[in-house]
Amino acid sequence: MTELRDWYLRYIAALNAHEFDGMDEFIADRVLLNGEPGTRDDVLAVQRHDVGAVPDLHWEIQELLFDRDRLAVRAINTGTPVREWLGVPPSGRSFEIVEYAIYRVTDGRFTQMTALHDSAELRRQLAA
Repeated sequence: MTELRDWYLRYIAALNAHEFDGMDEFIADRVLLNGEPGTRDDVLAVQRHDVGAVPDLHWEIQELLFDRDRLAVRAINTGTPVREWLGVPPSGRSFEIVEYAIYRVTDGRFTQMTALHDSAELRRQLAA
């Protein structure tokens, strides 16, 4: 359990540093991303797009649970968009939302990645 916890915390540290080049350590070549078949490159494209629009995008882990090959996470996501993001033009406003994520790890890498957050709340904060 400690090994998987440390591995996941390294993943979050890489995300927060916006270091995408080493993600093959964490993400399998083929993944199920929010229920859809995809690739590591698909995941990285989403992450790069988000960080391009929100350069200070940050994940703060609040809860981290393990069940064999699965992880469940509750995190706080924060940032200030500088480009249009999720259909909302940049306004200088920041957001803080809760994200819930569930992962499956196979052979030391994510093979399933699912994330859920309240996008309506995010839009409300950015457009307020």
